[in-house]
Amino acid sequence: MHKETKAITNLILKAAKMARQETSDTPEPEHTKPIQWPLHCTVGPGLEGAIACESRIGYVNGSKGWLIYRGYDIFNLCAYSTFEEVCYLLMHGSLPTAPQLEAFKNKLINYRFLNATLRLLMGFQVEKMNAMAALRLGTNLMRQEFTFMDQEEGRPTTIDAIGSDEDSIPMETIPKGEKQAIYEFKWPRQHKKSRVTQLLEEACGIEACYHLISGVATITAAITRVRQGHMPIEPDPKLSHAANFLYMITGRRPTPVEERIMDIALILHADHGMNASTFAAMVVASTLSDIYFSVGAGIAALNGPLHGGANEQVIHTLNEIGDIDSVKAWVERASAGKRKIAGFGHRVYKAYDPRARILGPLAKFLIKGKKEIEPLFRIAQELEKEVISRFGAKKKIFPNVDFFSGIVYSCLGIAPEMFTPIFAVSRVSGWTARVLEYLQNNRIFRPRAMYVGEFNKKFVPLNQRNRTIN
Repeated sequence: MHKETKAITNLILKAAKMARQETSDTPEPEHTKPIQWPLHCTVGPGLEGAIACESRIGYVNGSKGWLIYRGYDIFNLCAYSTFEEVCYLLMHGSLPTAPQLEAFKNKLINYRFLNATLRLLMGFQVEKMNAMAALRLGTNLMRQEFTFMDQEEGRPTTIDAIGSDEDSIPMETIPKGEKQAIYEFKWPRQHKKSRVTQLLEEACGIEACYHLISGVATITAAITRVRQGHMPIEPDPKLSHAANFLYMITGRRPTPVEERIMDIALILHADHGMNASTFAAMVVASTLSDIYFSVGAGIAALNGPLHGGANEQVIHTLNEIGDIDSVKAWVERASAGKRKIAGFGHRVYKAYDPRARILGPLAKFLIKGKKEIEPLFRIAQELEKEVISRFGAKKKIFPNVDFFSGIVYSCLGIAPEMFTPIFAVSRVSGWTARVLEYLQNNRIFRPRAMYVGEFNKKFVPLNQRNRTIN
């Protein structure tokens, strides 16, 4: 192990020890066991608190500040594993053997090459597009390159349909928790698969997931280059996933430290429960659409400022504050104006985000010698102290994953507008893993909306209406 990368491992283990000491006495929440359907739970607006399925892939304990992938603590995975290993773990449920990992890496390397997709993508004005819009377009173009789903023969036929807007029981009745929709049926075993079924399996299978894990990274790097006025760089098959990604962005092979830190950043963002983008991907997949469209839905959800983009805003905030001496006054003004401070607080975590516990020390380690970025890191340190002293104990507001990740990416030579696409580069592994898991016992998502409108309104013909009639 490289001397400096060993120091990075020690920083992670130190952060892990601190996290466990601070939260070891916090009890586990209730819902960590197999569900007996129907389940009774408290649901808030936006489906807050709703439980839609079981999963063995990832677990977030917001009270303890824990993040678990397939039973493995995020600290241990960051300290000892690689992004390729974590992807395999999320997909297959266990850490790979040496031959399995080698075969998996070779597949990812082969799928990095997207010549046809990139040629199509370059036909659009990528340099003028929102980076996330360009990335979503790129995944759709991947769908054209690797599947026949955009052709007429790939169109779902009416024989495969259950209903235009229904999946099982009338929504006015009480759900009983059936594992499958009542109107669904399976073909007899001897029935020959239709061409549509075969195409769907090709576009929803494990190979398609591998395509996307590699492809989203290649497309993101190409978008970065084009936006900077450069041509995309051919992937290097000798490099790891993280190192190759940085190479395709910057045009130079990263140092062992840069490679290691990029690898850790990808691990940290790989999965995070039933978040908005994961849910969006799973909803699309539950209709038996394909994995490419599902990932496109995840990218679209991640594009929203309430989900992605906070780490970019952190950089803008630090530049706005300007210097360490201005931090306290800035926080006072933000507090008085009830302004949200980017990079702090989380919908789930009521303890220090474990991802921020790792990224904070890594930012400090990486900042050495970066004179143009070091002042921002000093402001960030002071801002962290000020916000925690004001809101930590009282409101449980602590730094989240976005607070330090932007500084880390800046040190690696990545422009702020590409921070959210990098989120997708990592999270595509979680999206695809959860889609594959859910499809094993698929049931189309179909929540209800409570109607609070009027009844028995009289229809008024057009020639009798005036502007006062709604």
